[in-house]
Amino acid sequence: MHYLAKALWYIESHYADNISLGDIAHVGGASPCHLTRAFGLATGHSVMRYVRARRLSEAALALAQGAQDILAVALQAGYSSHEAFTRAFREQFQRTPEMVRAQRHVGNLALVAAIRMDVAPGVALEAPRFEQGPAMLVAGLVERYRAETSAGIPALWQRFLPHVAPGQLVYGVCCNNDDAGNFDYLCAMPVADFSQAPDGWTRLRIAPQRYAVFRHRGHISTIRATWHTVWNEWLPQSGLEVADAPDFERYDHHFDPASGIGGVEIWLPLKA
Repeated sequence: MHYLAKALWYIESHYADNISLGDIAHVGGASPCHLTRAFGLATGHSVMRYVRARRLSEAALALAQGAQDILAVALQAGYSSHEAFTRAFREQFQRTPEMVRAQRHVGNLALVAAIRMDVAPGVALEAPRFEQGPAMLVAGLVERYRAETSAGIPALWQRFLPHVAPGQLVYGVCCNNDDAGNFDYLCAMPVADFSQAPDGWTRLRIAPQRYAVFRHRGHISTIRATWHTVWNEWLPQSGLEVADAPDFERYDHHFDPASGIGGVEIWLPLKA
């Protein structure tokens, strides 16, 4: 967890500066892609959205304490103008800076407090196996998420599963990550040819890739804790680096979508 602790320290020490995801990742000693996934799994926040929320939360506290110069508060929070600050503040709290200063409290604001990472909520993890995965064509339904909205993924599976025959091999693929913490999650099945995919489905070609493969044996509702342990504990200790390629969950005939039990494999792409 040390690199997340370093990243959080850097954010708390520099959030008023013009810091980037690359700056935070460099201090933490991880790649931007690695930090984005690990941070989201550990905290439930996208990195740069957390930076923004911390800036605005501290600004809200200053305003509630009676700060008279809103522009000075804006500048201290890293905003270059009153207008930019007000726009971001209203988007975050659904109130203007003037309203918060007038009410003199933050009881009706969803402030984001500083996160401490001195306790690791990891789970016991079996040693992975390593496989050279072949090229694959998959197709299915996709939605774009971020850490704060990823709880909606089961609803995407609910829409997808009626298209799946009992015992059919299916995948939950995470791809197209960006620096803002957004990613595509694709509920998909393998196809021999993209022409087999129904109209409106998203098609994805996955290149041959080396993977570390982990077994999640618990209920599907706890898979986020296994992903967290893979990204935040196993990967830093392994000395290996994640590749810029999709990672995915593999659901075979052992998994029962009605009960959520049966186990799932997690496939993490690795650099050669």
